[in-house]
Amino acid sequence: MTELQLDKLSKYLRDVYQTDVEIQYVGELGKRKARVKKPRKKLKGFGYGVPYQVEFIADGKLKRVILETMQSTGFGHDHYSDRAQTLLWQHSVFNRLPKHARSVDVGAFTKEGSLKSLGDCIEFFIMMDMAQGRPYFRDLDRIRERGRMSRLDLDRCQALSDYLAAIHRMKSHGAGLYLRRIRELLGHGECIMGLTDSYPEGLQYIHGEDLCEIEKRCVEWRWKLKPKTHRLAQVHGDYHPWNVLFRDGVDFTVLDRSRGEWGEPADDLTAMTINYIFYSLQAYGQLSGPFEILFNRFWRNYLDKTGDEEMLEVVQPFYAWRGLVIASPIWYPTLSSRVRIKLFNFVKNTLETDRFDWGKINSYIER
Repeated sequence: MTELQLDKLSKYLRDVYQTDVEIQYVGELGKRKARVKKPRKKLKGFGYGVPYQVEFIADGKLKRVILETMQSTGFGHDHYSDRAQTLLWQHSVFNRLPKHARSVDVGAFTKEGSLKSLGDCIEFFIMMDMAQGRPYFRDLDRIRERGRMSRLDLDRCQALSDYLAAIHRMKSHGAGLYLRRIRELLGHGECIMGLTDSYPEGLQYIHGEDLCEIEKRCVEWRWKLKPKTHRLAQVHGDYHPWNVLFRDGVDFTVLDRSRGEWGEPADDLTAMTINYIFYSLQAYGQLSGPFEILFNRFWRNYLDKTGDEEMLEVVQPFYAWRGLVIASPIWYPTLSSRVRIKLFNFVKNTLETDRFDWGKINSYIER
């Protein structure tokens, strides 16, 4: 509950209607009394998620509108951006349907309590400080080409693992958010089902029945993970080598955090470590050489720092998702069928194991 300042509401209405307005009444929808006094300067107890009826005079005419926000509890409305998405969509389509109640505007409340119009926006943007550095995948490219790594490569791997151990220490008790992130792992357009839908028909290395079976196994994994809401932690959400910029030594910046502030730590761990497998398959046909050293270093350090042995019981569907990404003919069109087949072996075999053994990756790669 907060308060709605009528002078700021009045200014907002003037901006929308491009004329002077005089507010006559503001109150919860359905609770209007027969005789109403002039509204006070502030409406205390204004509640988000409660529709309010607003009556005002504009150009000599009485107008009645509904001012409505959304509740933030559950059903995909947890984040500010979720509610913005719904309200922006409603404003864009309500007036296209015959006989639908008309949307006048869509807006937002500012930190100062002002109302800001967004109704004439056609697209949104973000502006950020420019980060300096070279993307981490360039390091992996170099290791693949030369077949060797440096001490700096080990130190950077350690730094990336340390970073996850640090951010994952921050926990949250929002059980509904954990369930949402596991649900989105399957159904979000950027996640498992979005990826399987993107695979064209007629591929030699994977068929529709195989993708269907992967989805089924991931649904089973969703039900295994649902009780583990205690694992909800601060996450990046898209922690892969293209979203990390290194400068000198182990100094780095991360980019493009995705899909929510809280989630399952396995999301971040698998997003980075599967790339050591990916590069090694291209170079050696298995996890071997410097990439095996980096993979093991990352995992061992993370488990030593966090003590999170339960991680081995939850990574399976996250590795499946990331495997679908790097095996994709859309994202990696020049990848050999040999590597793709081994990636799908890894996905299928990982989904079949109850406890992931990060020390025996090659057993998952072979049929």
